[in-house]
Amino acid sequence: MPDDCRLSAIRNIGIMAHIDAGKTTTTERMLYYTGKVHKMGEVDKGTATMDWMMQEQERGITITSAATTCWWKDHIINIIDTPGHVDFTVEVERSLRVLDGAIAIFCAVAGVQPQSETVWRQADKYHVPRIAYVNKMDRIGADFFRVIKMMEENLGCTPLPVQLPIGAEDSFLGVIDLIRMVAYVYDTDEFGESYTIRQLSEEEMLYAEEHRNFILEKLSEYDDDILEEYLEGKEISPDKIISSLRKQVIANKLIPVLCGSSFKNKGVQMLLDAVVDYLPSPLDLPPVKGKEPESGEEVEFKTDPDESLCALAFKVMSDPYVGKLTYLRIYSGTLRVGMQVLNVGKDKKERITKILKMHANHREEIAVARAGDIVAGVGLKETVTGDTLCLENKIALLEPMSFPEPVIDVAIEPKTKADQDKISESLMRIAEEDPTFRARIDPETGQTIISGMGELHLEIIVDRLLREFKVNANIGNPQVTYKETVRKSARGEFKLEKQVGGKGQYAHVILEVTPLEEGQGRRFVDKSSPEEIPREFVEPIKAGIMESLQAGILAGYPVDDLEVVLLGGSYHDEDSNEQSFKVAANIAIKEALQNASPCLLEPIMDIEIISPEEYVGDIISDLNTRRGRIYALDENRESKIVKATVPLSETFGYATSLRSISQGRATFSMHIKDYAEVPENKSREIIAKRYGLPV
Repeated sequence: MPDDCRLSAIRNIGIMAHIDAGKTTTTERMLYYTGKVHKMGEVDKGTATMDWMMQEQERGITITSAATTCWWKDHIINIIDTPGHVDFTVEVERSLRVLDGAIAIFCAVAGVQPQSETVWRQADKYHVPRIAYVNKMDRIGADFFRVIKMMEENLGCTPLPVQLPIGAEDSFLGVIDLIRMVAYVYDTDEFGESYTIRQLSEEEMLYAEEHRNFILEKLSEYDDDILEEYLEGKEISPDKIISSLRKQVIANKLIPVLCGSSFKNKGVQMLLDAVVDYLPSPLDLPPVKGKEPESGEEVEFKTDPDESLCALAFKVMSDPYVGKLTYLRIYSGTLRVGMQVLNVGKDKKERITKILKMHANHREEIAVARAGDIVAGVGLKETVTGDTLCLENKIALLEPMSFPEPVIDVAIEPKTKADQDKISESLMRIAEEDPTFRARIDPETGQTIISGMGELHLEIIVDRLLREFKVNANIGNPQVTYKETVRKSARGEFKLEKQVGGKGQYAHVILEVTPLEEGQGRRFVDKSSPEEIPREFVEPIKAGIMESLQAGILAGYPVDDLEVVLLGGSYHDEDSNEQSFKVAANIAIKEALQNASPCLLEPIMDIEIISPEEYVGDIISDLNTRRGRIYALDENRESKIVKATVPLSETFGYATSLRSISQGRATFSMHIKDYAEVPENKSREIIAKRYGLPV
């Protein structure tokens, strides 16, 4: 097959949604109908192909993104099934970074949920073209048009229904295709393989024409050919509509919306057709661009197997059989077994010993991978998530991925000496796989502290330590990862003068700290002159400042959202050195922080609770005791939706509490919103507890 034909037939797609919207179930059906698997797996029974981890099968949730390849109508579809739980949002982030398109799945009953919004924003960040699929049309309370309205209001996109449901809830029978103006009605066959394509009834035709005209009107806004034919009243062919709509999807202007019931095996074949029809191939997207490491000049790599190699490592995984697996998206060129590649960021040469096509946790060895492919490489020792691989004749750094900081800590203590020896290596391997996981030694207590995105995240890691790495450990109670910041600008100054016979030490540093907006991080600005501080001492000063900001002056938490300006100082020709300036900066920044009205910041969670009406009063009362703030109260058929913000420290054990209040009938989901200042009385309590003082 010529390269252009092969590339135009590839679809690299991701499945993204809120937890329990039906991502993995939909993927299972796609694999079944494409002939990749011969038996449908079920999430509830722990038999889903893509949920291969033991922890996923036991909990019925997706934890790690799994990749697979299938074929539909002469097209190769590389699918990545991503988690819906907020604790594993990193898996969605790194998958979207390398995908060409995505299917966003929404529950027909719940509509756009908090994590749906989070993954949608992640897809916006990487400009990923999308189609939407309204799942669970067979459920009580399913409302297709309500979901479309929520997409418009909550996501700020332009959804365009290309299908209409025939019936809903128990009477959901199939879909009306608004492009071809036919109905697909599913037979009673258990596996959904057989369906009837029939003409529309008179009533259906009137209903469908109204919605088809809406599609043509929307396309007319972008496509002059469609506009001309539409105004002239000509019949516009389905192929022309698909071609026009495809262009707008790739340009991120319109979102085609389909519907179905994956669990009841209805509508998935049409979803596969939509993937082929509307989502881009690697050729439809602009060439990937990077920056030459030294000059900073822009370098472009075309989607062409004959170009120089450019690949991005987007995931690292430990495999018990082959060791370290590095998932790669190949943007340009050809990768062969035995080839030597350059890790551009680290300036290290690596050798590819094996190339694997992945199907969840099953693997197939291949000799060659080309532009447009997603594969796993073996033998890359130095490469981690976000690294760029090139050949030495043409190098560039692709845009790196950004990951959220951990918000929760737990102390972990090995039970035996043998466990002690194994634990650091095991934690290092997990940290290599997961950029949102951290492990460190607390300098005050000597304890090993692990940090993650939530209770479930750390629970899974501890479970993996026990099962995969055979490490037994005692686990402490979860602790919130607070931050410190400053409320006002202030100066700090320190002059280090030591003379103990022979050569002494001299460094004089004057600096100022200024608060920044939340989420701005740390910024260092040098406004000193070379006459006051020679240039070779500026970097040690910056290092001393950044080191000091790792542990603030209130409770030893990292200091964030501030700008540090080096104003000046002085030096001595003989006695000044790098270490002296590092020490002086370290002390000067502490003085500045002390004078700048320091305060503690805590992570605030956005929480959404769906509950029968009779429990709402008790739920709101409980949230008030947890320092929660209610900002919306919505209705959803028989249920009420409570939306609130609540500090992370008040949410530990909330699942048990909510179960008790609602007799197990309410559900909730939450994700981190931002950081906010801790109230004064709570701040005193946190600081006292941190240093073991009476509250």
